[in-house]
Amino acid sequence: MSLASKVTLGLACIVSGGIVYYVHYKQNLDRENLHEGVIKDVERQQRRKMENLYTLQKQADLTKILRKEQQQQISEQEDKTI
Repeated sequence: MSLASKVTLGLACIVSGGIVYYVHYKQNLDRENLHEGVIKDVERQQRRKMENLYTLQKQADLTKILRKEQQQQISEQEDKTI
């Protein structure tokens, strides 16, 4: 085997090994990124849920205030008619 063929074979093996390593590295990196995306989605859903609960509680409080005001107006109108 000549020196040129040995060098070519060696370079081909090194390049092939590098490609295999890169593919595995990239695959693991993509898998980690996908997992982080799932975690972020869960956090986003929890945040939205908390915001929705806060908004719902705020609306319930406003409804109570409105009903009180309506009751006061009704009682005032009844007092005027009496």
